Amino acid sequence: MKTHDFWYDLPEELIAQTPLEQRDSSRLLVLDRVTGETAHKHFYDVIDYLRPGDCLVMNDSRVLPARLLGHRPTGGAVEVLLLRDLGGKRWECLCKPGRKMQPGNEVIFGNGELTATVVEVKDDGNRIVEFHYEGIFLEVLERLGKMPLPPYIKAELSDQERYQTVYSREVGSAAAPTAGLHFTKELLDKIRAKGVKTAFVTLHVGLGTFRPVKAEEVTEHHMHSELCMISQETADILNRTRAEGSRIICVGTTSCRTLESLVNDDGSFEARSKWTEIFIYPGYQFKAMQGLITNFHLPESTLVMLVSAFAGREHVLAAYEEAVKERYRFFSFGDAMCII
Repeated sequence: MKTHDFWYDLPEELIAQTPLEQRDSSRLLVLDRVTGETAHKHFYDVIDYLRPGDCLVMNDSRVLPARLLGHRPTGGAVEVLLLRDLGGKRWECLCKPGRKMQPGNEVIFGNGELTATVVEVKDDGNRIVEFHYEGIFLEVLERLGKMPLPPYIKAELSDQERYQTVYSREVGSAAAPTAGLHFTKELLDKIRAKGVKTAFVTLHVGLGTFRPVKAEEVTEHHMHSELCMISQETADILNRTRAEGSRIICVGTTSCRTLESLVNDDGSFEARSKWTEIFIYPGYQFKAMQGLITNFHLPESTLVMLVSAFAGREHVLAAYEEAVKERYRFFSFGDAMCII
């Protein structure tokens, strides 16, 4: 299976640069994964495709405002992107310009309430950086940090909360679980009133989610590692849904990867966490999920491969071609699909 098998042609002007004013007014392409039939709706119509007893599984990870713009004592501009908390006020970071960020170099952010020292340069070019501040680091970040928007979004975000889901609570992601951006609290209330259960998992999205697949053969690609977890409360809801014969519908590929990483061989769940490198592509047998709400993904990406594993490559690529023809908006701030 070749990576190029998952290519589709996307005009650049269809890449959404800003979110719509109303979250749930995005368009929704509904795809029947058995027949390949499609329907064109709005996202608020998703409730019509959910049944009483179904369980909607959402990733409650919250994006860290991990992009810090600072300057060196000599005045040169520096950008630091937080990747991983190493403890002891040290983080693994991506730094630009790298040549100016050598061990011992210092960076000043804002009015000096946050400073940093480069401790080490790793083999992959990332830096180990030690931060200096008073108080709580997350509060400092909320004041000084910016959202680490995907590289294909060139516009500045006027309201940083629009890159967070309305149910985000567990801080730790470097990118938003974007399928969930379409939900409003009001729509979720209506969904629950219909008798649909909701459950939350946590997967902290890493920047590797934007890393292109460079291997010619799909099977030669190695996934980045991400931390995911299921609480006992969510495990109980999922087990009850399964026992009742109802469907488990994941909001986003991150929720899907969490369930498929943590499900037991018999399809049951328990409270667990792990670092997952699960790579789902056609041929994969799903153990946990019966439906998926997702965005439109980059050509040749692992996310297109996951969706193709669930609904069939031909069905997915035909639906994408239809979405391009109908001028849907693509990627993080774009429109959505409901695959059932």
